[in-house]
Amino acid sequence: MGPSLTVEQKIEQFILRNSRNGFFTKVSTINYKFEISESRAWEVVGELLVDGNIESTHDQYTGDMKLCENGKTYSIMELENTRKRDKFRKKNKTKSTKINKK
Repeated sequence: MGPSLTVEQKIEQFILRNSRNGFFTKVSTINYKFEISESRAWEVVGELLVDGNIESTHDQYTGDMKLCENGKTYSIMELENTRKRDKFRKKNKTKSTKINKK
């Protein structure tokens, strides 16, 4: 068995895995997920951004900083928009089905 990963490596792998699955990682979830202080989470994020494997953007509605693999911001944003549209359509389809049944 190899050496165990540092918290920094675990966080980086988590962000990269989320990116490859089409999702951003909010900085605000890192301290909960990895049971570290908020200030430590920001330290790690700063280190990862400087290393260059991770990039950040901000949520246009909440202002939360979101992280992803370098070069993936726009493709993940597009996936988010597609998921939101699909969710909206599904929700509206459900409403119209209920209305039609009356």
